[in-house]
Amino acid sequence: MRSLVLIGHGSHLNGESAGAVYRYAELLRGRGLFDEVIEGYWKEEPSLRQVLKTTASTDITVIPMFISEGYFTETVIPREMGLGHQGPVPEGGVARVIGGRTVRYTLPYGVHPAMTDVILARAHEALPDASPQDTALIVLGHGTTRNENSSRVIYQNADRLRDSGHFAEVHALFLDEDPKVGTWPEVVKAPRVVVVPFFASEGWHTLETIPEDMGLTGTVTAFPDHPHGPQQVFYAKPVGTHAAVADVVLHLAEEARGAGGQGDPERGHEAAWQTFLERARAGLRVGEVLLTPELGVFELRHMLDEGLPGGELVTLVTPEGVRDRTRVTDGGDHRPVHTLRTLPRGWRAVLNEADLRRAVHYLYPAVVEETYAHSCHALRHTPWATTARRQTGIYAKVQKATPAQVEHVAQEVCSGCLRTRLWAGERLTFTFLDRVPGGLPCAEACTFLVAEVREEVSGKRGAGHGHSH
Repeated sequence: MRSLVLIGHGSHLNGESAGAVYRYAELLRGRGLFDEVIEGYWKEEPSLRQVLKTTASTDITVIPMFISEGYFTETVIPREMGLGHQGPVPEGGVARVIGGRTVRYTLPYGVHPAMTDVILARAHEALPDASPQDTALIVLGHGTTRNENSSRVIYQNADRLRDSGHFAEVHALFLDEDPKVGTWPEVVKAPRVVVVPFFASEGWHTLETIPEDMGLTGTVTAFPDHPHGPQQVFYAKPVGTHAAVADVVLHLAEEARGAGGQGDPERGHEAAWQTFLERARAGLRVGEVLLTPELGVFELRHMLDEGLPGGELVTLVTPEGVRDRTRVTDGGDHRPVHTLRTLPRGWRAVLNEADLRRAVHYLYPAVVEETYAHSCHALRHTPWATTARRQTGIYAKVQKATPAQVEHVAQEVCSGCLRTRLWAGERLTFTFLDRVPGGLPCAEACTFLVAEVREEVSGKRGAGHGHSH
């Protein structure tokens, strides 16, 4: 038995951030290469701290769904997942045994050599008759002065494409490090120029920053008075949105799958879900959800919709349907923390037992596993001071927060959450497994609270400033 975990960044504010990882997970799930495919996130749930608990196997492959190496793939993800590794990831990945599970952590998908073909495909979409006689290619990356490995993949792809002979010139340029994209008129000599953004998705940079820095007015822009003569720029879509990226992810997953033998079912995980299913077969309330067995299937709905005729509710029949419906509030706001009391109403899900497990996982990620561990006195609590000391980058500032500041923010943020703050010393005697619906443990401060504490320390919380979520 083998588990595949896809790691994305996620967002506390924008639900679209996780969409690409969900799409790739569904594709890989359909291929059947792994027994299960689980998504995990830095700023959504299941979090990097939780995601390994949600895997059913003792053999796990973790793939960072990032476009390049850098701070998140080398520092944040390994640290938060407890991999005992910091810095560049070797070509063969990193393998660790964590809590009886063998965890293999790979390079991000964006550094796979097959991404060169994706860049070429994007270039030919923008300019089908690109020629080595008169066409230059700019591979445009974000870049950062904080981590030199972030730009390495851009240079590697530029070198491969230069050697391929498809273009008269190939240049690697960046937004946030030298050589910067604004220098392109002096650097590029060819009369026709194709620009391919090496970005994971469409967003502020591809739609606003790059066109502004380059002086672009659309997909094709003419520049009659440049140092090397008149030039036309053809602006391509970002590589990360090309359909061929799915094949790159599949290649990386298949390569990782061949890295070791088969695992076994993880006994604690299986015991947790068997206990849950035993309770569910008799009817169960979990958080804000009412679960009712009906003729071999299960119906889930918001508890406040109890008694409403099924015809008055939207009926969902897949775990993905439940996931997508409950990722936003009734008002359409993103729900990065699933145990906040903001579960939308107006739906019912009818699922078999196998789909029930995945649907509950999407509704309340890691809750079944953590609640069962708590009932067995095996759930490890992480106090705030430990969580704060672990933070780096812009979040290192939370280490300066006073206990009073942390508690002030927690009272506001956590008061709307179903979980009991074990990390703050609160006690949880009975859980939903004991028929107390709101009995859910919280073993560690979530990233949403960490972000809010950072805003408090910065003096920005409640002052109308945009959060770095």
